[in-house]
Amino acid sequence: MGKLILVRHGKSLWNIANVFTGWTNVDLAPEGIVEANIAGEIIKEHRIAIDICYSSYLKRAIRTGLIILEHANMMHIDFIKSWKLNERNYGAWQGQNKEEIKAAVGEELFLKVRRGFSTPPPSLLLTDKRHPKFDHLYDNINSNDLPASESLEQTEVRVVQYFFEVIIPDLVKGKTVLVAAHGNSIRALMAHIENIASADIAKVTVQTGMVNIYEFDTNMILKKQYKLEQIITI
Repeated sequence: MGKLILVRHGKSLWNIANVFTGWTNVDLAPEGIVEANIAGEIIKEHRIAIDICYSSYLKRAIRTGLIILEHANMMHIDFIKSWKLNERNYGAWQGQNKEEIKAAVGEELFLKVRRGFSTPPPSLLLTDKRHPKFDHLYDNINSNDLPASESLEQTEVRVVQYFFEVIIPDLVKGKTVLVAAHGNSIRALMAHIENIASADIAKVTVQTGMVNIYEFDTNMILKKQYKLEQIITI
């Protein structure tokens, strides 16, 4: 039976600052490092043996995955990174304070973009240095594939495509797969796996550092889903 572990990276420096991050490559905050440590300890306490780890190209997710594997004593496994697991690209809102954006555009549009399914934020100009085509991380990616902004719907397309092409084959083989990624890339996966309607996606919140487990049979039918907590011993 395949087992999928989804963990949103620990709190980043910009999470703490309440700033839209998107594809900006900021690091974990000290609080986020603690959350990743705890996630690794939880996996170790529950005696889960991970076979392979997937992450995005962004260091807050990569570092979270590495910390989890270190604390779970599984640093020997393969660690594969893909830009298709990146956070949603927040376009021109990246680097901007969330409260200031809400005040500027109004709460209705703000919520449609942030929590809705099909409304993207304003796009980055092709000359904007924040555009991923200027980032060396994506030198080997066709610039036409790099988004200037994304709705959750657009994010779901690339994430679920990667899930089908790369991750599902491991699950079918009975492997336990860890995905250390981002709030919206994980929301997109959860929406697909749990068959959540686009009208209900606003209700889905992914906590930083939480260990979310999905168990499948060999036909990729979801059998169980649950969250893991620390085992408290007295």
